Amino acid sequence: MNEEQAGMIVNEQYIVSSLDESQQDLQARFQELGYLFFKKTISDEKCSAMLQDFMAVLAPHITYDHTAKAPAYAGTAFSETDPIWDEVYPKIQSLESFHRFFHQDDILDLMKMVSGAEVFVYPIKMARISTPKKLGYETPPHQDAYSHHAGPTMAGIWVALHDVDQQMGRVKVLPGSHKKGVRKVFEAEGVGGVQCEIFPEETTWHVSDYETGDVLIFHSCCIHKAEPNTGSELARISVDTRFCNYGAPVFSTNLEPHHGWRIEGLGWDSIYQDWRSTELQHYWRDYPNLF
Repeated sequence: MNEEQAGMIVNEQYIVSSLDESQQDLQARFQELGYLFFKKTISDEKCSAMLQDFMAVLAPHITYDHTAKAPAYAGTAFSETDPIWDEVYPKIQSLESFHRFFHQDDILDLMKMVSGAEVFVYPIKMARISTPKKLGYETPPHQDAYSHHAGPTMAGIWVALHDVDQQMGRVKVLPGSHKKGVRKVFEAEGVGGVQCEIFPEETTWHVSDYETGDVLIFHSCCIHKAEPNTGSELARISVDTRFCNYGAPVFSTNLEPHHGWRIEGLGWDSIYQDWRSTELQHYWRDYPNLF
């Protein structure tokens, strides 16, 4: 029995931020909590278009349930690094619309609002697929400062492409955890294979059900994790990337496609093969602080 099952963990609702608030207030909240949560900030049309592009390459393993208005898996559960994942993920990574999604003005404006400066969007773009019947394979508590070798201005930005309730497996954060720096890590089951240290007094997490277009932005040291998908049919699909103040150091592994280090043939040349535009191809080559 884990701590949550034993009743030692308390889940509280996210504190909701609004774009109507001043930048000063939003940045102060970000520094206090380690995250900002915005409701229905990306349009339904943009999220639906992105989700349908995913559906086109995920069939027949994932289909769209029009009644539930959410993705549904079609018989075989899978998680990252499973054979089905390795089959479909290069197709997802090759979608020009997927990489362009985080370079749209509305999303860039959110990043600039948090940073207070011009931003650099990391080339590594990540799609998350959580199907039922893969309990124990969800992402354990971790910090991006460790996994992305990132400095203090880096933050994550996560977007819900459809409504997500508790049984589908939500993303949750440990508020204020960024104030205690980068933690020790140890091996753990699930995506990434490591979990960071959590102190005994850190028992209150923030999490809420998501609606289409909700956005979560979190500090590089803010501990976050995924809940398991405990449903019977519906899958969760979301997208995320990382960004930092323009000119901050960016480690080389963030310049490669997500899972490009382990899926044979998944590289930028294969990803760009059918793109219509060259605008975002290798856009980071002139970035001034790569290491």
